[in-house]
Amino acid sequence: MNQTIFDIKKMDCPSEENLIRMTLDGDSNIVNLDFDIPNRQLTVLHHGAADSIDSSIASLNLGSTIVSTKQVASSDLLNRQSSPEKEREQRKLLWIVLAINFVFFIIELTTGLISHSMGLIADSLDMLADSFVYAISLLAVGGTVVKKKRIAKLAGYFQIVLAIIGFIEVLRRFFGNESLPDFSTMIIISALALTANALCLFLLQKSKSKEEAHMKASMIFTSNDVIINLGVIIAGSLVYWLNSNIPDLIVGSIVFALVIQGAFRILKISK
Repeated sequence: MNQTIFDIKKMDCPSEENLIRMTLDGDSNIVNLDFDIPNRQLTVLHHGAADSIDSSIASLNLGSTIVSTKQVASSDLLNRQSSPEKEREQRKLLWIVLAINFVFFIIELTTGLISHSMGLIADSLDMLADSFVYAISLLAVGGTVVKKKRIAKLAGYFQIVLAIIGFIEVLRRFFGNESLPDFSTMIIISALALTANALCLFLLQKSKSKEEAHMKASMIFTSNDVIINLGVIIAGSLVYWLNSNIPDLIVGSIVFALVIQGAFRILKISK
């Protein structure tokens, strides 16, 4: 039995963890995966060499490198395998975070349209992207690899289409005579979304082990999703200060680009 530790620089929230899990799903040499999101590390127990595992993770372009590889006793497996109760708990938590992300997708999309904020609309698509990742994980449980790939392909292309529509709308608003976004709505809704993202991260990390139940604040704020929420809040403040919609359009464009990047990662799973 071998143990390989990967350093994954861009693994900063549970959605990246689920992408990696789906990518490695079906590799019969893998015995166990242990994710440490705060330290951006993944420990893999596996048979044979780690070359195929390394290639699969590298295909996601998350900045992965192998830290170490060593042989371990097979008895270590007994302490690492998930019990049926733990798996049910994790599945339940996945449904919870899926619901939270999808609800905030609806909230941010609706308020973004009402308040004329591209930042909120873009952030809603980022929430939808995370929902897709959790949904693919759950819908593929007990199903075939082909089923998982079909779902991933549909989700990836759907994200790309929505993001392209978003970019077109950004250009229309940049060259058109659009009214200013409601900065107060941007700030309030993004603050609520930030709280929701932090809650999702906390719940999923808490489920790993008792030692992770009390997380440092710095762990929560390493999340890319939370940084996006803070970006929309800052953009709302700049809209008010500069009396311009440019900050909102800039943040919206950045988030749309991140959504497309995430879509391509999902599409890699479908290959």
